[in-house]
Amino acid sequence: MLKLPDNEYDSYYKPYVDALVESDKSILENLEDTQKEALTLLANISEKKQLYRYADGKWTVKELVQHLIDTERVMAYRALRFARRDATDLAGFEVDEYVENSNANTRDYNELLEEFLMVRKSTILLFKNFTDKAMLRIGSANGSIVSVRALGYIISGHLQHHINIIKERYLQ
Repeated sequence: MLKLPDNEYDSYYKPYVDALVESDKSILENLEDTQKEALTLLANISEKKQLYRYADGKWTVKELVQHLIDTERVMAYRALRFARRDATDLAGFEVDEYVENSNANTRDYNELLEEFLMVRKSTILLFKNFTDKAMLRIGSANGSIVSVRALGYIISGHLQHHINIIKERYLQ
């Protein structure tokens, strides 16, 4: 079972951490495993399903993939800043605005998947080179504290959360 102290992240991120609750894997193992699972799932989505919305106002699969890319970039950036002892309180970001302005539905799906893979590989290399001491550093984003270590798990848990949603709501 994943043992990450609640005082290392805001309760907003609990669903993402809980998505890995059965896991006793390291941050790197989770990053690699969720990447493989996501790419296997996403690579088999038909062209028709790529623009599917399971309800009004919900994102398409393409928009969801873009959201995964954008969120991972933001979270990895936060981890980098905090690991390097940057004490600046970082701003939050509005995910719906990011998606709305991403033009994801006009993008080539294979390029989206390639970008997702490249961002994840970059995240893996980033976390691979953090020291144990750096992983415990705490920073503030959107007015809430979060550790570098928690961000590593949140990134994987966020992806796992959306993998589950794709399976449950998009591929039925």
